Amino acid sequence: MQRKLDIRNDAGISLIELVVAVLVLSIGVIAAFQSLGQARLVIGGEMPRLLAHNVALNRAAELQILGAAAGAGLPGRVLAGGIEWQVSVERAATEGGFVEARIRVTAPGQPGAVYIVYAPPEPAR
Repeated sequence: MQRKLDIRNDAGISLIELVVAVLVLSIGVIAAFQSLGQARLVIGGEMPRLLAHNVALNRAAELQILGAAAGAGLPGRVLAGGIEWQVSVERAATEGGFVEARIRVTAPGQPGAVYIVYAPPEPAR
């Protein structure tokens, strides 16, 4: 009885396996570049957000130092970081004798900020 020898060359990879591996790797690389691009956009938008927050904090400090009544005369536009910010303050009296000031900072095409502070109606003496 004679045996048939089944000689198959299984030592390497086929062309289809190579194409599938390259396809999977290219999808991974594309996803990595997409996430890098998104991160760049988010990091780039952080500076205007930080500037808006600082403008709101500055206005809150001015209201606490000058008092809410004197703070009504502060300018409605502030230049910070080369951006002209619109600052609006909504005031409401509290039962404790303070003034609740809701500070809203906006600029066209930029992220804004909202900050709430409790200020005395008149400056401390």
